[in-house]
Amino acid sequence: MMNRAIQVRGLKKSYDSNIVLGGLDFDIEKGETFALLGVNGAGKTTALECMEGLRKYDSGTITVNGKMGIQLQSSTLPAHIKPMEAVRLFAKWNRAKTDFTMLNAFGIKETTKKQYNQLSTGQKRRLHLALALIGNPDIIFLDEPTAGLDAEGRVSLHEQIRKLKSQGKTIVLASHDMAEVENLCDRIVILNAGNIAFCGTAAELTDQIGEKYFIHIKTRQGNSTFETDHIEDTLIDLIGDLKHKEIRILDMKVDRGTLEQHFIEMARRETE
Repeated sequence: MMNRAIQVRGLKKSYDSNIVLGGLDFDIEKGETFALLGVNGAGKTTALECMEGLRKYDSGTITVNGKMGIQLQSSTLPAHIKPMEAVRLFAKWNRAKTDFTMLNAFGIKETTKKQYNQLSTGQKRRLHLALALIGNPDIIFLDEPTAGLDAEGRVSLHEQIRKLKSQGKTIVLASHDMAEVENLCDRIVILNAGNIAFCGTAAELTDQIGEKYFIHIKTRQGNSTFETDHIEDTLIDLIGDLKHKEIRILDMKVDRGTLEQHFIEMARRETE
């Protein structure tokens, strides 16, 4: 247990006759960024809340080696509280000193004159992360930390997460963004109906499901999406076909798809 931040063994949870967690076993190593993922209803949020100590579980063990800081997806504060008032309040609860260097890095001092309900989504996300870090926790839980942020806000928050990792913090991340998970996380666990469908690195996930891409094309005739494992050949064929038909491409986007799409593909293969 010396190198493990969290150890989960046989974790089970049911609501009445509905089994939400069927007996999870996994470890989270100290200093790694670990993603716990799953589509809605897979048991992800319940597993996170059990590890955070916010929800009781039926059986199994959860061993946590370190102090926790938690940023919930649905975090909120009183509408008229000011950011520095919230910081001082959380510091008092944690019996900790205010880290002004950290507050400057998160841009909290720039919002001192605003009330909570006047903050942008990005400012609220950074404030909640700053509050989670008060008391210098060893393990940080981040539930959909970049949801609702614009591109600039996402990049800024990703930089902060990387800095935390460089400081030796253990980060447990929940996200639906495949690119975010690939860029930030060392290992991934994907839940399916309360059980572990995959555990490993992002590269191992790609090896298992293949190099799947989604091509989105906009023309005057409408929008179309094409799925492919061979992006070069598919792009050449699509562009050639549209040019032959004299259909002008107004916009084109290529992405790796969402985790839900990758998960659906994995589940489909498991049932074949």
